[in-house]
Order: sequence, then structure tokens, then C-alpha cells
Amino acid sequence: MPAIATLGSHCALQVLKGAKDEGLKTILVCEKKREKLYRRFPFIDELILVDSFKEILEKKCQSTLEQNDTVLIPHGTLIAQMNSEEIESIKTPVFGNKWILRWESDRVMKEKLMKEANLPMPTSVLEPKDINKLVIVKRQGAAGGKGYFLVANEDDYNTKRNQLISEGVISKDETLYIQEYAAGVLAYLQYFYSPLKEELEFFGVDQRHESDIEGLARIPSEQQLKSNKVPSFNVIGNSPLVLRESLLEEVYNMGENFVDAAKKLVAPGMNGPFCIEGVYDENAKFTSFEFSARIVAGTNIYMDGSPYYSLLFNESMSMGRRIAREIKIATESNQLDRITT
Repeated sequence: MPAIATLGSHCALQVLKGAKDEGLKTILVCEKKREKLYRRFPFIDELILVDSFKEILEKKCQSTLEQNDTVLIPHGTLIAQMNSEEIESIKTPVFGNKWILRWESDRVMKEKLMKEANLPMPTSVLEPKDINKLVIVKRQGAAGGKGYFLVANEDDYNTKRNQLISEGVISKDETLYIQEYAAGVLAYLQYFYSPLKEELEFFGVDQRHESDIEGLARIPSEQQLKSNKVPSFNVIGNSPLVLRESLLEEVYNMGENFVDAAKKLVAPGMNGPFCIEGVYDENAKFTSFEFSARIVAGTNIYMDGSPYYSLLFNESMSMGRRIAREIKIATESNQLDRITT
């Protein structure tokens, strides 16, 4: 059986605990500054200590992974720490489709894939001069909400952008993406697609708690206006959500449409975990503003299994364990190449 490896961040504990529950060897690529943290957990068999996660691209690290017949599980930190060319150059088999991570990181490509999947989306704004209503300005890639900001016109955009540049939050040359702001109940829809079974599974829903934009609701409006700080959307944590059952049919339809679109645009398609992210309005209409083409940190709230997976599995099944089981099944049936790239 292959070993399971991932980077020491994001959802590493869930991934490796799930792999150990399935009887697989676990390897953590761990920054030296976090060694003490991860030594606390007995289900981690081996640590590869690095100064930077980019060392996973170097021969020494690759050799260790190769000796253990390792499958690497990608998550948001991989996308945040490396560019698409670096990710695609990884020699270790990557669970899922490493080519689709480029589509997640590039806002233009992301929008193209979402449109192909016929997901209901907010309108994007091409130039700051065209801003005439409330919009959210986003960075490229998996920034975890850091550096995002709300504006209502071009002057507001320039003021907040310049402030974030001066604070070192974003860079002067950074390409930003502008999108109409969609208001409603946040809902991050978590899925797993198995190419072995050719079946989509709905795993769960989470909400993300962002600092310090959430705290503004507790401050009187006149005091908000006096603040010179650009509110941050940096994700701090997650909480669970269960949807009205009448919404589930649309949830499955959106997931299946996304899988079909990914097969069409970026072979071999959307294998493994992914997330469609958006809001429900007052009419329970869903608007999607993002997708993540890999496991999301919001699945950490379901380490003992989610309400929806309890309907599919008569045992505790986290997303990390579901990934490990897919790898086991693929290995036993000589189909590992169908679920890795």
C-alpha cells in the first residue's frame, strides 16, 4: 500500500488521521518551526523537516517520498505556497487532478470553468472605473480571504488598495479580481467525486468566520465610519451548517454539473474532494462566487463524519479518511493512475 503525505498546515491532521484509520503509513512534510506541534500526534509516522514547503520539489524530499510509494494530498497551503508550474512539476503522484489547481488559482480560468458548469455567479467587473455598486476585490489563488476588500466606487477602490499596499498586505503589481458582492447566508458546499464508482457524494456544508469583517456588526455604524482600517476577510475558523432538505436536489445538480464541466475543460476532470462556495439569498437562491478544487479546511469540523456522510456510511468517515479509502480501493484494483496525476 502507498503511504499518504501532505504539508503540515491547513487540514494535515484530518488527512493523516484518516489515512492511519485506513491502515496506511503517514508522512508529514513539516516546517521546522512547527515540529513541536505535530510531534504531539501519534498517527503521524514520519516527519520530513524542511525550512520551506518548496523543498518538496527538491531531489532529497522527492527521493524519500518515492521510497515510500507516496501519494501526496494537496490542500490550500500547497496552492498558496507554490505557483502552478511548481505544483505541476511535482514528481510524487498527487491525489486528484493537479492540473485543475491552476484553474483554481487563476481568476479568469476559474470564472470560465464556473460558467461552463452553469453555476449562478455574481457579475465580474473588468476595470475599477466600472464599479457602480458594492463589489468585493479579491486576490488570486488560495489567500484565505486575506487582502480582500469591499468598495463602492473607483475612488474607494484606489484608497483601500493603496492602503493595503502600504501595509504590505498586497503587492503593487498584484492582479486583483473585482466581483459584485453577493449578500446572503454563507454556505460552502463540500463534495467528493469518485471516478472509480463514477459517483458524486455530498459531504457537508460549512460557514467561514472572517476577521475582522464579522466583528463590524457589533460596532455602531457611526464608529465604523471613523475607522481608517480596511476590514480583513482573513479566515479564522469554520462552523457546521445543515441545509433545508428541499435544497439538496439543487446541491447535487450543481456538483454534477461541475464534475461534467471539469471533465470537458481540464482532463481527467474533478477527481476527489472539491467545494462550491457561495451564499443563499432570502428566496433560498444560491449564488456561487468561488470553487476550491481540493479538500477545504472547512471539512475539519467533520473529523468524526458529517451528517450527510452518516447517510452514506455506517461508520465514522471524515473527508481525510474518504480520500485514504479511495486510494486503498484504487491500489487494490490496480487503478491508482485513475485517481492521481
